Amino acid sequence: MKFGVVIFPGSNCDEDIIYVLEKIMGQQVVRLWHKDHDLQGVDFVVLPGGFSFGDYLRSGAISRFSPIMQEVIQFAAKGGYVMGICNGFQILTEAGLLDGALLHNENRKFICRNIYLKPQTTQSLLTAQLVQDQAYRIPIAHGEGNYFADADVVKKLNDNEQILFRYCDEAGNIVAEANPNGSLQNIAGICNAGRNVFGLMPHPERASDSLVANEDGLAIFESILSLVKA
Repeated sequence: MKFGVVIFPGSNCDEDIIYVLEKIMGQQVVRLWHKDHDLQGVDFVVLPGGFSFGDYLRSGAISRFSPIMQEVIQFAAKGGYVMGICNGFQILTEAGLLDGALLHNENRKFICRNIYLKPQTTQSLLTAQLVQDQAYRIPIAHGEGNYFADADVVKKLNDNEQILFRYCDEAGNIVAEANPNGSLQNIAGICNAGRNVFGLMPHPERASDSLVANEDGLAIFESILSLVKA
């Protein structure tokens, strides 16, 4: 696959995702500057984590209006794959490509630590090849990761299996104590109704290399590639 990683002023996880896709997964990767109007024929767009435009106003609110987002929105409308990680997830909600919003963490503090995720569906590129009863240890690093949507939206997400991941404990139990930021129903990641736009707050690219003694995140990238190749 040919991946495009969008870089905004303030992005700081772009090289992390590029490293994993290019060096570990062996895929072609192009860097897409936020002022570009050309996606360069990519198959999959990634909006990385970081603090785009310093997270002024609210996270993702300014990046949503970057010129390249016009192309990303059109790409997604045609069925192109788009994934937002952390700040990228925030940008996707601001752009209307994913439902809901990411609010300030319930404790009003920036949280940077390992948490556990449990896949909630097999009906997505990111989760189809994951072990559904397994808890995956993945890092988070955010101040606004508290997922919120109104009751009708949350019901739709549940009914359509659009919830990709929920926060859980090490044993895989989805409990309030395992929720790091106050997200509704422990939601950590979702997709759109078309199942081609994905957003998650945790950073699988930071858990994909033996050098960091954690490769749990690699399973997500392997799932993406195994289904596309199939």
